[in-house]
Amino acid sequence: MGLTNAQDNGNKTNHMFAVELDTVQNLEFHDINANHVGIDIYTLSSLQSNATGYYHDSNGSFQNLSLISGEAMQVWVEYDGEATQINVTIAPLGIVKPKKPLLSCVYDLSSVLAEPSYIGFSSATGPGNSRHYVLGWSFGINRPAPVIDTAKLPKLPQLGSNKPRSKVLEITLPIASAALVLTLGVALFLLVRRRLRYTELREDWESEFGPHRFAYKDLFHATKGFKDKHLLGAGGFGMVYRGQLEKSGVEVAVKKVSHGSKQGMKEFIAEIVSIGRIRHRNLVQLLGYCRRKDELILVYDYMPNGSLDKYLYSEGDDDPTLDWGQRFRIIKGVASGLHFLHERWEKVVVHRDIKSSNVLLDKEMNGRLGDFGLAKLYEHGANPQTTRVVGTTGYLAPELVRSGKATPLTDVFAFGTFMLEVTCGQRPIKQDEQGNQFLLVDWVLQHWHNETLLEAMDPKLKGENNSDEVRFVLQIGLLCAHPSATARPSMQQVLQYLDGETPLPEMTRSDLSFNMLALLQKKGLHVMSCPCSSTMVSAGTISDLSGGR
Repeated sequence: MGLTNAQDNGNKTNHMFAVELDTVQNLEFHDINANHVGIDIYTLSSLQSNATGYYHDSNGSFQNLSLISGEAMQVWVEYDGEATQINVTIAPLGIVKPKKPLLSCVYDLSSVLAEPSYIGFSSATGPGNSRHYVLGWSFGINRPAPVIDTAKLPKLPQLGSNKPRSKVLEITLPIASAALVLTLGVALFLLVRRRLRYTELREDWESEFGPHRFAYKDLFHATKGFKDKHLLGAGGFGMVYRGQLEKSGVEVAVKKVSHGSKQGMKEFIAEIVSIGRIRHRNLVQLLGYCRRKDELILVYDYMPNGSLDKYLYSEGDDDPTLDWGQRFRIIKGVASGLHFLHERWEKVVVHRDIKSSNVLLDKEMNGRLGDFGLAKLYEHGANPQTTRVVGTTGYLAPELVRSGKATPLTDVFAFGTFMLEVTCGQRPIKQDEQGNQFLLVDWVLQHWHNETLLEAMDPKLKGENNSDEVRFVLQIGLLCAHPSATARPSMQQVLQYLDGETPLPEMTRSDLSFNMLALLQKKGLHVMSCPCSSTMVSAGTISDLSGGR
């Protein structure tokens, strides 16, 4: 049939799928007769074959057809990608497609067809002599092929005519055939590429989370194929893209997270869905997820003004910055969101990664805590479980490094460092001119001991009449970042301090006589060599699923 040769017949590298209309019986290919239809995959020995004919819809009887009768016939070749089912039906031209196919088998063609693949028609006569004509064809992807208007088809040529062959036909027929093969090849290539592009990973247990799952195709179109021009940022655990859902027009942030194991995936997805039910004005809404191959994709509300860190660490004169009023409002907003997570929701939620790059700003410049990639949930009144230590150096509480237990008070420690970061405009790990590294909390504490606390304030805030409020916030930050968990306030108390409902407790030199860097190094955590890095690090082994949500 002009498809294979002796070397590649039966070889899976030929990526061949064919429906044969055979008028010669070749015993070496196990042909059933000299008038049959067969389904061929990789080889000319048919996977399934039957004598040519069709089944009547009225009584189910079988009507034989002859492929060499000279009568026009119509063939339907259909493939259901989800059911992986191949159906082949044949009938005389003008008869409605029979309901029962001549051939039907199950075979996953995604393992056969390569990228790119080509579709077309092929024939060979061997020692015989016959003519085959293609009067018309149609092709459909993800839908039935368009119905052929048989009234507009050309007539079969009269056999035995002595008329000379048309020169025009001799020229145009090869060109038309080549164009047909090319067109069908492109269509098949697009079909295969489309299926490979949108392939998702789904398991039975995910059915209960259906409303929270996004289709990969929708996210692919929302981000224009995850193009670099839509990239919002890249962190230690994944890339974040801006997108717009086509159906609703809602803008979203789409985070692609790599994970190398299925261990604990069901529990991980369950926590994602639980967190997705949290609603608070100072928390970024987690909308849902998608799984594809080795990626977990998370969908968040889009925050138009980006992350807080780009405002704190801008260096150019034209770069955006924040005045003290904006910073104080952001601090209070994040405190309110944390208080809700710790005490007001149905479960205790420990964020475990509070830092300026995880605080996003909405269109009114309100601070919203986002990226719940490392968050842990447990029941109120229960003891938190020991986990592998994950987080960002500079924000890790000493007891977290020692015990591996993340609690609301370890979040309070990170929030204290965050308060100092926002007020001072400094990263949590600093470096002096000699290259020695030290922690921001130790630097601010030294200013407190020297009674020069306002000198720790961000120089960009100089000239604003806010000294009392700045001093007040720095003191709360030092109290929250105390090395002893029992000395730290709860987030409810922090909110009361910030709102002026409760006076700040007296802070003595003996209360704040510590060196945080020395304490952490004693616990086994060493500061990263790059003090400006905001990537995620751990003081132990990061778990398989600690890549973030």
